[in-house]
Amino acid sequence: DILQPQYKKAYLTTVNELFRERLSQRFSNYVSRFGLPELPGAKKGKVIMRFAPSASGPFHIGHALTASLSYLFVKEYGGKFFVRIEDTNPENIYPKAYEMIKKESEWLFPGKFLKIIIQSDRMKIYYSCAEKLLKKKAAYVCTCSQENFKKFVEDMRECPCRKLNVKDNMDRWKRMLGINKPVFNEGEAVLRFKSNMQDKNPAMRDFPLARINLEKHARQGKKYRLWPLMNLAVAADDIDLKMTHIIRAKDHRDNAERQKKIYIALSLKSKVPWTGFLGRIHFKDMELSTTQMRKGIESGSFSGWDDEKLPTIASLKKQGYSPEAFWRFAERIGLSENDKILDRKEFFRLMDDFNKQ
Repeated sequence: DILQPQYKKAYLTTVNELFRERLSQRFSNYVSRFGLPELPGAKKGKVIMRFAPSASGPFHIGHALTASLSYLFVKEYGGKFFVRIEDTNPENIYPKAYEMIKKESEWLFPGKFLKIIIQSDRMKIYYSCAEKLLKKKAAYVCTCSQENFKKFVEDMRECPCRKLNVKDNMDRWKRMLGINKPVFNEGEAVLRFKSNMQDKNPAMRDFPLARINLEKHARQGKKYRLWPLMNLAVAADDIDLKMTHIIRAKDHRDNAERQKKIYIALSLKSKVPWTGFLGRIHFKDMELSTTQMRKGIESGSFSGWDDEKLPTIASLKKQGYSPEAFWRFAERIGLSENDKILDRKEFFRLMDDFNKQ
């Protein structure tokens, strides 16, 4: 404030550069660049990306950093950013997570780009996708036991169900849905993708797409008995929402390849989204399992999801951290497949720097 006007700009520029240099030196173990990289094939105003948290609990720091990178690309190029709550496993749902994820998403990713959807509200889309695959002879309903099918995979042999025609497969599908009689019960039938049982990667050999689960769903009750597995639901959503780019953890490479096969089977090879993979951030001395956090809350070890000892977004928001701090952290990590290790002390030291910035 006491500087003469002609010196103020130079002073502030110098301070900013020194601050960035300090951050760069501190962060040199994790990244080597500032700013977002170019997004391959991105068109202004037409980038569609997503982040897909499970309904098993609220956001934690791992979610925030991964999701922020996709959000920043959409913010940079323009388009849509979907937060898609994955809740097609009735046995792994924390009912309060729906509202928590919604509120945390609106805080972390403000603006016109954000769209929030819930998978269990979109069941007709998954059923339609499954039926298209059946009619294209790209899927079949398998009634082999898990033990027998595992043996087929190991021996690289096709199971007898693979030879069924479309009519018989559609009949079995309707028995899974509970429309045709006699209906299948849990464990008696699985919808499988017809890939290649000689594929060198066992994970690609006729992988499952849907199964019967009679557990009561926290949101849908007993409305559905046939639930899509991840690869069917994700591929169907990405196709329906016209996803252009996807950023995911590198341990999802097999899932990305499975979903690509579904696109190709539906004659949508040209629509396969560009996919970037991220290395894992291993947080030392910080528990990121929402199941374990929930147990701690229920036992009284933590006062709630916003307890300052927990690495949740609710906690960090309460402590005064801003959404921009997460954005800057994610931006500095960038699209790197290298795994990183951070302990609690270093993580919060970096977050404090980004928050001040």
